[in-house]
Amino acid sequence: MNELQSEPSSPPAAVTLLPPSASVESPSAPLHDSHRRPRFDPSRTIGIIKRKALIKDLAAVYHAECLAYCKELLELQRKCEEANADIKVAAESRKETMRPTQRHKRSH
Repeated sequence: MNELQSEPSSPPAAVTLLPPSASVESPSAPLHDSHRRPRFDPSRTIGIIKRKALIKDLAAVYHAECLAYCKELLELQRKCEEANADIKVAAESRKETMRPTQRHKRSH
């Protein structure tokens, strides 16, 4: 045991955190690899076209529903206005047919 304590300990081996390929960039590699334009991929284009068509179909359905609701609201508004007009006409005709009240003169 005395031998282990008396010997000076050697420093630990240097640990590299980065892989060897990432530590030194080759001069032939471009500086901005992340900004490089992706290659044309037809399958992505097909997916985009399909999504666009789906969005168009959904918009058409939504538009048709909106038009149906607008028509329904217009019909309800017309019915309400007609009902109010009928009530107004009935009230006006009652006013015309009613005679004014006559006051009785009091004699003293």
